[in-house]
Amino acid sequence: MTTKLDTLATALYVKVDDLLKASPGLAPWRPKTGIAPTLSDAELVTLAVMSALLGFVSERRWLRYAHAELGGMFPYLPGQSGYGKRLRKASGLVLHVIRALAADTMLWSDDVWVADSTPVECGRSRDTARRSDLAGWAEYGYYASHSRYFWGLRLHLVCTLGGLPVMFALAGAKADERQTLLGMLDAAPDVVAGRPGQSIIADRQYYGRDFERALTERELRLLRPARQGEPERAGARLFKPLRQTIESINQTFKSQLDLERHGGRAPAGVIIRVLSRILALTAVIWHNDKTEEPIKRSLIAYDH
Repeated sequence: MTTKLDTLATALYVKVDDLLKASPGLAPWRPKTGIAPTLSDAELVTLAVMSALLGFVSERRWLRYAHAELGGMFPYLPGQSGYGKRLRKASGLVLHVIRALAADTMLWSDDVWVADSTPVECGRSRDTARRSDLAGWAEYGYYASHSRYFWGLRLHLVCTLGGLPVMFALAGAKADERQTLLGMLDAAPDVVAGRPGQSIIADRQYYGRDFERALTERELRLLRPARQGEPERAGARLFKPLRQTIESINQTFKSQLDLERHGGRAPAGVIIRVLSRILALTAVIWHNDKTEEPIKRSLIAYDH
């Protein structure tokens, strides 16, 4: 484990612990009477981030590694079953920590967002698609960038140009990207309200008069490439380089954070594994921002 990851883990633990002390209600519910957990919620969240950064896609292998290498940082570690159950119950806390870390960076105030979605594959065989607990939520979809079909979900993202996640949602592979984006905006009215005139750069599939009118009513400005038969739109010369930025953010999730190797078998498991990866990227950007690193989205110092 690198010194940088050690420093990040310590800073993240302190941040989450302070959040829980200020707002105890953020912690997952547990009975008032009973055995208090030996592993704190702040340690649990820190472990989840370290697992994502170090590329562990198996909870069992991660805990085996943690027992062997991280005993000095985490004196007590639960078994795989207890760890998984506690982590799934902590999804609300993880969501809050993502927002708290993101808002505590200079990138949070950027006046340009990029919107896109990327596949989260959940299986490949027909038997999996029929029998999986994810069936009904996960579905078949088409990944245009790679010209292939997949079975699973889509992670919809609204990020700053620096790659900081601002809003996100997991939806079926065929969910309408425009309606999902509007739903994300409606779910975070406090974020949208303080940003009149915010620009959102998106791809061609974010089109339609009603959709653009809905964004205008929220005082948001949409920039996208023209579709076939449309006149050239404002900012067209910017779209090609910015498209590379969007693909680069997606690639960070897929290649460095193993988004499609999440290993989830049920909805709660998939959700917390995806949230852990979003939190890992947010935590890295937060830490790089606080330590004045030139490239905020660089994971190189933490992922090996």
